[in-house]
Amino acid sequence: MTDSVRADVWVWAVRLAKSRTQATEACKAGHVRVRGERAKPSTPVRVGDRVIVKGGARERIVVVRKLLLKRVGAEPAQEAYEDHSPPPPKREHSAAFAVRDRGAGKPTKRERRQLDKLRGRR
Repeated sequence: MTDSVRADVWVWAVRLAKSRTQATEACKAGHVRVRGERAKPSTPVRVGDRVIVKGGARERIVVVRKLLLKRVGAEPAQEAYEDHSPPPPKREHSAAFAVRDRGAGKPTKRERRQLDKLRGRR
């Protein structure tokens, strides 16, 4: 077995990117770092390397445990790395305003005015 794998292939294989193309584009855009350095798609990833993948609102920090060349299922993919990522940000749940009981029927004119006022339309 090889002692290294391309960064874009490994990121895709362990499901940190949805497609190989997205993994390659993330590398080119500078969203992937290997050993603290900005990674090109062809940067070699070895066992023990620290890989940081920035995507969306979340940053994933993982340490490579196993090298993969092919995309695998979720469980084997999680076994291929050790996750050191900070917990995901808590979702802000807006207070459920203007919630109507299911089957309550069409809102009355008064209720529609109250809804519009809550939503800042009037």
